[in-house]
Amino acid sequence: MNERDVLKLLIGVDPHKETHTAVGVVTGSGELFGELTVVARPSGYEELLIWAVAAGGERLWALEDVRGVSRGLEQFLLGHGERVVRVPPKLMAGARKSGRTFGKSDSIDALAIARAAIAHPDLPAAAPDEAARDLGLLANHREALVRQRSEAQDRLRWLLHDIDPDLKIPAGALDRKVWLERVTRRLGRGEQTVQVRIARDLVRRCKALTRDANELEREIGVRVARYAPQLLSLKGCGALIAAKIISETGGIGRFRNDAQFACLAGVAPIEASSGRQRRHRLSRHGNRQLNSALHKIAVVQGRWALAPACTSNAGRPRARPAAKLSAPSNATSPASSSGCCAKNTGCRQSESRCAGERSAFRRSPEAAVVVLMLSQSQPEGLPKLAG
Repeated sequence: MNERDVLKLLIGVDPHKETHTAVGVVTGSGELFGELTVVARPSGYEELLIWAVAAGGERLWALEDVRGVSRGLEQFLLGHGERVVRVPPKLMAGARKSGRTFGKSDSIDALAIARAAIAHPDLPAAAPDEAARDLGLLANHREALVRQRSEAQDRLRWLLHDIDPDLKIPAGALDRKVWLERVTRRLGRGEQTVQVRIARDLVRRCKALTRDANELEREIGVRVARYAPQLLSLKGCGALIAAKIISETGGIGRFRNDAQFACLAGVAPIEASSGRQRRHRLSRHGNRQLNSALHKIAVVQGRWALAPACTSNAGRPRARPAAKLSAPSNATSPASSSGCCAKNTGCRQSESRCAGERSAFRRSPEAAVVVLMLSQSQPEGLPKLAG
């Protein structure tokens, strides 16, 4: 058998709007197989695939996760039965800094993408999901309309203050049709100066943007109810948050477990222990859009659904005792760091219950619930979450 037939080739691709640069790396030895730059068009995709097939053996494609410019190539490869993983840009940047080649070019970036994929073999695989992409496009378009409306409202408030300083408009009132009608009547009674004309135009713009945003929100709600109705039953997760989670996840079938999803969302606590000190800190990495959506769910559940904090027998929160200089480990033990559940503290909750709550926090329960619900609501033809 030819030696090349058993080689496992990992192809890193640095995508751009006009060109895609690919570098092939043999996973076992790290040997560079070759480099190719093609135009970012279907003809270039075919040329790239022919070049990779000519290498023989197994192959895996690693694309930098910039779906605005890599989506066409990703869909082409998936449509031809190729295996594709998405490499976050932060991993690529770290691999480039640790490389022996200085500088920056498309080929250096493609090589860094390939090496990052080799160093992180548990990267989630890409999967086609047009319904999730459509939800993301609608949600992003609505957010753009809301930003335009906020800008128009800010300009309108300054104009109204200059026209009539005694006109008081409560915060958030310009989102409501009744207040916009009231402002329109007030502007219609005065002299039609240039300021008034501009203010009336801004009122019309606010009405139109509000109407369009509300129509998009209704459409998003219908699509989310069809795609993942279980998410809407989760406390704190409305249609807009659910759409953001679905679109940013990019297909739950590409994750093997909830831990991978938590790492993508940046909600998996990072261990920051040293010696006898055992502690965790919040992660500042991951997809911040997904992190923000899960944070909103957690805030709502923390206000309305979660159990109250531990209290002493007197019904008051128990203060953390001062740390002793002779025993620094007392202040850094798991029990004292959570502020409750040490023995003989008078805490109403049992030690096992609070330990379970700390363990649940470290596993990021909201991420696990979202993964479970998305896995149960996958459309026909898409893979379920493994495990």
